[in-house]
Amino acid sequence: MGELGIEVVDCVSDSSTPYYPKSSLISFDQYSSVQVLPISDSSPTTTPLDSNSLPSSSSSSSSPNDEHAQTQNPMEAWLPLTESRNANIFSAIFQLLCSGIGFQALLLPLAFASLGWVWGCISLVAAFTWQLYTTWLLVELHESASGGARTSRYLQLAISAFGTKLGKLLSIFPVMYLSGGTCVMLIITGGRTMQLLFNTLCGAHCQAKSLSGSEWFLVFTCIAIALALLLPNLNSVSRASLIGAITAIMCCTLLWAHSLRKDRPSDITYKPLAAEGQSDVERFGGVFNALGIIVLAFRGHNVVLEIQGTLPSNSKKPSRKTMWWAVKISYIQIAMCLFPLAVAGFWAHGNKVPSDGSILTVISQFYGQDTSKSMMILIYVLLIINCLCTFQIYAMVVFDNLEFTYISSKKQRCSRWLRSVLRIGFGGLAFLIAVAFPFLGSLALLIGGMTLPLAYAYPCFMWIAIKKPSSKSAMWSVNVGLGCLGLVLSILLVVAAICNLADKGLNANFFYP
Repeated sequence: MGELGIEVVDCVSDSSTPYYPKSSLISFDQYSSVQVLPISDSSPTTTPLDSNSLPSSSSSSSSPNDEHAQTQNPMEAWLPLTESRNANIFSAIFQLLCSGIGFQALLLPLAFASLGWVWGCISLVAAFTWQLYTTWLLVELHESASGGARTSRYLQLAISAFGTKLGKLLSIFPVMYLSGGTCVMLIITGGRTMQLLFNTLCGAHCQAKSLSGSEWFLVFTCIAIALALLLPNLNSVSRASLIGAITAIMCCTLLWAHSLRKDRPSDITYKPLAAEGQSDVERFGGVFNALGIIVLAFRGHNVVLEIQGTLPSNSKKPSRKTMWWAVKISYIQIAMCLFPLAVAGFWAHGNKVPSDGSILTVISQFYGQDTSKSMMILIYVLLIINCLCTFQIYAMVVFDNLEFTYISSKKQRCSRWLRSVLRIGFGGLAFLIAVAFPFLGSLALLIGGMTLPLAYAYPCFMWIAIKKPSSKSAMWSVNVGLGCLGLVLSILLVVAAICNLADKGLNANFFYP
């Protein structure tokens, strides 16, 4: 009984690696289950696996209380998202807050200006409730697979629910855009905010000495990737997430408190802009543009499963219980930031809200009026820090995919230098895209409409496909209804975005940030 054998369940032999017997071969091309079982001295001798082919106990940071660790693909212990599973409820709260409060929330007063008080409040409450429900679905589906296996990536869950071809077709673009695309938008926003901060600090006399837009993008990218090189896995991002959550809450609180404190213009009105002498096409575009701002203000669904994957789990305390408490606490705080920001901003400015949809224009013109220089400097600093911290969470999904591609091919974990090369390479690619498409923010509603089903529709259909509730049950009816409504809303948002672009045009300043 002194020997250990490795029993492989449902593995498929890989003809490209003929070094091991079929009974003991690990296939990294599928998510197989691995169990370590004691064998007797009389058991047949099998060829031992190379120590570099499987993760050792010392290479994994999984919690000793995680009973599901043995049912996972051994490759899980090599990847950044699941390398460490000893997180706690506080780290989950910090990461949910940091990834959930985005700079898109600054545009909520613009949405209220188009919809008015009644429909603005109804839409905001409905979107918040809807996305909270779909978040609960994802949390419950994390450990829904047979045998207690954990699904720690959105793409894995989509493949499990819809099949390999359909799951990839529906999920790859939204997941990659909401991770890599968000990083590009953070570079654009963070770099331009650095430029505004420099100009504010130095005044008009120093603008000639300021760096160019692309150089500010490069400064932000270098800082973000330097931080990423110090954070090996998602669990290690917890401290940065804490800083990002604090800065996001402080920035939102300062903005809505300042809106309440300042005097309102005497000629403002609260009549919806979409009802003021516009054609039917303009009214349609304005209404759904506002709805798009509201539904896209809530983000982070593409990293919920990944954050939950860092928590330990066992039969007595599954990760879904801890994660759901983290979701409830974090979303209460998110509501306390976004709802006052929308209501106070619209109350203070009404129809005077800038209508161009630029986030930095909203900051400098909308909130910058009659605001002290020190207040604007503080807001810019908070926004830059938040962008740097948020970058780490969304970039980790990309890093995980890059390392997964390498590990699947080479059957070994990435070395430290290779991991650094991959992350620097991604930073360079994101920087080039930001410089080439600095107007990407103008397409946010168009692309956001395409990715909206990932948050509002797909979780409903995945619940039906995996849990298989009765077609007569309330859960089946609710999920089918919300899923179909999410798909219809996505189509309408894309059409409205196209109409707005056709009406107002697009300032496509390629390579000129």
